[in-house]
Amino acid sequence: MAKVPVMQAVVDVLKSEGVDITFGCPGAAILPLYAAMEDSGIEHLIVRHEEGATHMADGWARTNGKVGVAIGTSGPAGTNMITGLYTAIADSIPMLCITGQAVSSKLHQEAFQAVDIVDIAKPVTKWAVQVKEAAQAPWIFREAFRIARSGRPGPVLIDLPLDVQKQEIEWDPSLDAPLPIAPVEPHLPRVERALDMLLEADRPLILAGGGVILGDAHEQVRELAELLGVPVQITLMGKGSFPEDHELFAGMTGIQTSQRYGNQSFLEADLVLALGARFGDRHTGALDTYRGERKFIHVDIEPTQIGKVFGPDLGIVSDTRLFLDALIDAARKRKASKDFSAWVARVGVLKQTLTRPDDYDTVPIKAPRVYREINQIFPPEAYFVTAIGLYQIWGGQFQTAHLPRHYQVCGQAGPLGWEIPAAIGVKSAKPDAEVVAVVGDYGFQFLVEELAVAAQYDIPFVIIMLNNEYLGLIRQAEGDAFGMKTEVDIHYDDHGTDNVKIMEAYGCSGRRVFEPADLADTIEWARKEAVATSRPVLVEVMIEREANTARGIRIDAMIEPEPVPNA
Repeated sequence: MAKVPVMQAVVDVLKSEGVDITFGCPGAAILPLYAAMEDSGIEHLIVRHEEGATHMADGWARTNGKVGVAIGTSGPAGTNMITGLYTAIADSIPMLCITGQAVSSKLHQEAFQAVDIVDIAKPVTKWAVQVKEAAQAPWIFREAFRIARSGRPGPVLIDLPLDVQKQEIEWDPSLDAPLPIAPVEPHLPRVERALDMLLEADRPLILAGGGVILGDAHEQVRELAELLGVPVQITLMGKGSFPEDHELFAGMTGIQTSQRYGNQSFLEADLVLALGARFGDRHTGALDTYRGERKFIHVDIEPTQIGKVFGPDLGIVSDTRLFLDALIDAARKRKASKDFSAWVARVGVLKQTLTRPDDYDTVPIKAPRVYREINQIFPPEAYFVTAIGLYQIWGGQFQTAHLPRHYQVCGQAGPLGWEIPAAIGVKSAKPDAEVVAVVGDYGFQFLVEELAVAAQYDIPFVIIMLNNEYLGLIRQAEGDAFGMKTEVDIHYDDHGTDNVKIMEAYGCSGRRVFEPADLADTIEWARKEAVATSRPVLVEVMIEREANTARGIRIDAMIEPEPVPNA
């Protein structure tokens, strides 16, 4: 077997694992890997900040289901990646971060940019490891991909000392292949019991969480729902797993991202079949209200998720798609049926009556009007990314999504600045797709430097900014909890930071909108301008400054900031 540079073997592994693009920033301690990548056919985007690299890899992975790869050198490059690793593990995103490291013999001597990144990263990764022997490298990388993709997906980190990177090993890529991943199949007696419980219920709901999207189980959810006639709700991470214009769609429950009819449908349900859902606190609110007298079946690929928030009436460890396949098969074999039409009709009535208005024509613009335009203008095939703030809550309440992986949100960690690099990752995964980032004015500037990456590599997408010149979510929280409004106003001069000029400084373009009547034309301009320039284009929407979202601490006692019908 021939000897090759060990980093060549690593690159062979990356390619065979489906990696066709990486995001990173070269530095002295990672140059052997970059040398091996130079003629490999793997595309590489030079980022402006290593956190941006992780969010690009994150968006890429969310879009195609593969393992995204971010690369950095030693020291601060690795520590800059921690937020991205945390985001990925919180949302179950498969990702590999590769860091360079000082030479092995200097690690105990406080060498330049030497830091124990492995121990730092352990709490926010499924596996963090340093390669100590060159011959281990390809096998460690194989195991990293297996771990990242298996069970509940998540990020891994591999640290590469410079001296290890420079060695040669015996390697033949023609004899190598990805490590197998064992399927997590359901225990069939529990599947049968789940079917019993569904048929015993009078008002059941299917709750599709992020695990439905990660497990590519959206078609099975629809098949089961239509087979039994059971309404379907989604969580924020499950948005797009079930078409929102479907007769059986029953909205979203929560104390932030929710619909009024979604909360009420949930409150009237007597059984919930939860698929790949974490029961996050922003979804459940007060647990006594959320649980009520209804029964719960919890299906999750990760055993330790079951019972973490509360004990379900039935827990099932399984891949969501394999569970649904088994449940559908059991239902067909039994010829199971029950008339849930009255319950479906009741959900339909709630959908028509317990609504929130979005047709405002007032100035300043009200945020729901922006989402009304988004829903009317963009096709279902468009990809959306959005992060954290009042605009995430408005998006969950008002924006519709019909396809899996097309509505992407950093739902658990919620790092500000996620959208621009994530949009770059999405567009890199789907070059022919239309990509839209919905952002706030504050978070926009956290990783705004990554606009340069999009401009340099001709990566177009539309950015729709809801600008209230406030830290809006914190202002709302301060008012609710403390009756104060302090250190949250970022307004100065006419509009605060001139975000259109920021776009122009990066070689991009943008326009500012004050009138709701101008929204549609400006968004259409941005769509065309993004294609024409092959760069990001901003639509900055000046919304009312002290707008609030519907919110609460219990799903049966939401505070509505605007008049609503049948309240």
